[in-house]
Amino acid sequence: QVQLVESGGGLVQAGGSLRLSCAASGRTFSNYAMGWFRQAPRKEREFVAGITRSGVTTDYADSVKGRFTISRDNAKNTVYLEMNSLKPEDTAVYYCAARNWLIKSTPSDYNYWGQGTQVTVSS
Repeated sequence: QVQLVESGGGLVQAGGSLRLSCAASGRTFSNYAMGWFRQAPRKEREFVAGITRSGVTTDYADSVKGRFTISRDNAKNTVYLEMNSLKPEDTAVYYCAARNWLIKSTPSDYNYWGQGTQVTVSS
């Protein structure tokens, strides 16, 4: 089992920045690819960003490319999502998730999920 706890969400004005963190415990963190997803009201959960076990390779949804950066610190068992130039359409609950091996963009491919953290961007 892997337990994931997100933090860092909040209310920010459009154009602002936030940094989300996801702390992992349980099994060896470096064995898992990590992903960030988000879900807005009345919408499906969608992929935001992913990072491989080593942190060398990342992947992003087109909607966040150039604005968001995913990173990880395996020594601290933590994955981060740096969000810049935030837009009102980024408003959602953000979740981190873990899966074995490769990055995937489909939520059902992930085995472990955090409880989510709310990000609200005002216009």
